Amino acid sequence: MPTINEILKTMDYGPAPEGTKEAQAWLEQRSRTFGLFIDNTWSEPGELFASTNPADGKQLAELTQATSDDVERAVQAARRAQPGWQALGGHGRARVLYAIARLMQKHARLFAVLETLDNGKTIRETRDADLPLVARHFYYHAGWAQLQDEEFAGHRAVGVVGQIVPWNFPLLMLAWKIAPALAAGNTVVFKPAEFTSLTAMLFAEICVQAGVPAGVVNIVTGDGRVGEAIVKHEGIDKLAFTGSTEVGRLIREATAGSGKKLSLELGGKSPFIVFEDADLDAAVEGLVDSIWFNQGQVCCAGSRLLVQESVEQRFLAKLRARMDHLRLGSPLDKSMDIGALVDPVQRQRIAALVDSARAEGCTVYQPAGCEIPADGSWFPPTLITGASTAAAVSQAEIFGPVLVAMSFRTPAEAVQLANNTVYGLASCVWTENISLALDVAPQIKAGVVWINTANQFDAACGFGGYRESGYGREGGREGMYEYLVPVSEDARPAAPVVEKSKAKAAPAASADPFAIDRTAKLYIGGKQARPDGAYSRAVHGADGKFIAEVGEGNRKDIRNAVEAAHKAAGWTKATAPNRAQVLYYIAENLAARGEEFAARIGAMTGAKNPEKEVQASIERLFYWAAWADKYDGLAHQPPMHGITVALNEAIGVIGVVCPNENPLLGLISLVAPAIAVGNRVVVVPSEAHPLSATDLYQVFDTSDLPGGVVNIVTGSADELARTLASHADVDAVWRHDGSAEGCAEVERLSAASLKRTWTGGAKGRDWYSTAQAGGRAVLAHASQVKNIWIPYGV
Repeated sequence: MPTINEILKTMDYGPAPEGTKEAQAWLEQRSRTFGLFIDNTWSEPGELFASTNPADGKQLAELTQATSDDVERAVQAARRAQPGWQALGGHGRARVLYAIARLMQKHARLFAVLETLDNGKTIRETRDADLPLVARHFYYHAGWAQLQDEEFAGHRAVGVVGQIVPWNFPLLMLAWKIAPALAAGNTVVFKPAEFTSLTAMLFAEICVQAGVPAGVVNIVTGDGRVGEAIVKHEGIDKLAFTGSTEVGRLIREATAGSGKKLSLELGGKSPFIVFEDADLDAAVEGLVDSIWFNQGQVCCAGSRLLVQESVEQRFLAKLRARMDHLRLGSPLDKSMDIGALVDPVQRQRIAALVDSARAEGCTVYQPAGCEIPADGSWFPPTLITGASTAAAVSQAEIFGPVLVAMSFRTPAEAVQLANNTVYGLASCVWTENISLALDVAPQIKAGVVWINTANQFDAACGFGGYRESGYGREGGREGMYEYLVPVSEDARPAAPVVEKSKAKAAPAASADPFAIDRTAKLYIGGKQARPDGAYSRAVHGADGKFIAEVGEGNRKDIRNAVEAAHKAAGWTKATAPNRAQVLYYIAENLAARGEEFAARIGAMTGAKNPEKEVQASIERLFYWAAWADKYDGLAHQPPMHGITVALNEAIGVIGVVCPNENPLLGLISLVAPAIAVGNRVVVVPSEAHPLSATDLYQVFDTSDLPGGVVNIVTGSADELARTLASHADVDAVWRHDGSAEGCAEVERLSAASLKRTWTGGAKGRDWYSTAQAGGRAVLAHASQVKNIWIPYGV
């Protein structure tokens, strides 16, 4: 007689197919052909393209390829509708969003089946993960709409928003984008992915049922040409894009200098770190959810397994055993773990990367009993070991059910390996030692860190990345700010014209061969430094008379300054009260030399009351010192047994190009908030009036400011800004000198490494006003939010 264990081994899941009758009937009622949804009406179908079922390759429907004229109509409809939608008020918008949420729940099963048919992901995922989150986002943002006047006072809607989403989470990405945009009072032109547009078509019908006014939501379908038309349309005020890093770069370049607000959620190569004291069985289950969820077609998939060397072989054995029991097959079967890939092109790309790993001598493990269906796009769960850190499979985003594993010995090595990527979207940390987990999590360069869990999402918790994973957040309070603009921005003045004064007197040659050279030097790493090129430029006052000379900085000087800034990483680790104390001390020492600074400003600019600017600079230092230990994060309580801690983290090294007007106050207003939250800066002071900055480093030297936190390189604003924007180790560039062309160039060059930018365009700024040069809006430019998910009691 067989034992219980032997009987259990022979048992298997029976088929549990989900019915498609209702979804197929819905498609038939629409003749399986769709036009565009513009101004709450459906256009006649135009040039058509097919939408197919990835699981069997059969055609589901045909959709219209939108033209540039169609995009124009959609933008015009959105523009007409936007004032009325905003004027409806927070309560009015909340009621509409609430109605959408209720209707999404009412038709959840239809949406789930249609999504599985169109995308290939398992019905368990669409039914149990995607649809509940979709409804949650509309409920959550209905609340923000209701509270907008109170919680986002002093902000207005951006206007017309263009939104472009990928095919891996078609409906969920729609909710992530449309819900906050509508809550804030914007109208949208939405483009679903070419492969997976059907649930967006069904959502359009939901909008009509929910009472969304005409023109508020417009949906245009098609390939990349439609996305390009949206990106380049001058009537779009903001773009929100989720997709590949390569396309994100193109969008950043295309929008440079346009003034469009931009948020990008791009690729990832997320580390899944397992320490030796972790619950290994739980970690294996977490890893299954992390990398084989949605066939690995997830930007935050834990595609890099980093396991501590002492438990590596034991963990990998457990993992292989678990892989052997993963079920791959019809996504409509509720017992399946892995569905179909979205398209044969995607399968070919994944197979090519796995083949490259084999060619490099890696070990590739795929379950022997994993049967691949004859029809459709499929790829088995795959584990790669023995890859080097530089291998293609270790660095490239595979975007499929492929895991690359390697080991580490110490926590420091784990962090180093985790950060050995151009991406920075998400990470998982598995350990039973909470102190270790909370020590490691902030060190990982990623926008989201899950502790002892994986792929947790909630509308209240922002999601987004660092570096080449993009910038901006979706969800939470920070996600709402992406769709709002401070009203103070509307009051900004035109950029002042700073004419180069004609020199009335050249610097006189000294008759004394032993005369001291008074040329102001650069300030790098806490020390005065002569410019690499050994050139200087004359500084003349408002009356044209020669005042002094400053160093002419070049590319090598910027390189040295950036290196010094990176060496000053201890400033980021310093406590906020410590940073505040240093800023107070700088203000104190500046006040002691106030008359000297006022005289310098008066000589350079001809200002009639330079004392006012010095006093405002001292007050501004106090202002940002006060903020340094007040800019706290948040603790969210998502629907899991635990909390999510949202930390405001420093960006890193920021290049700052200062304005010509108010040369001291403008510099202080940009540098002080940056260093208050822990950044280090490379400053290009006013090109016309740089001497206030070179006088400042004497104040820094007596104010306990560590060397390298503030570095000053004088010279051409255009040339030095160009170098900063091109530098791979600069994390952000701010340019506020009023040069429209220069700001556009910074934004365009930043696309190479997708560094963040904050530019003033062709406008100036009232540097005396804290509404325009202070508050959380500035601190948001100086920081990035990291959400750390911490379960407890489990």
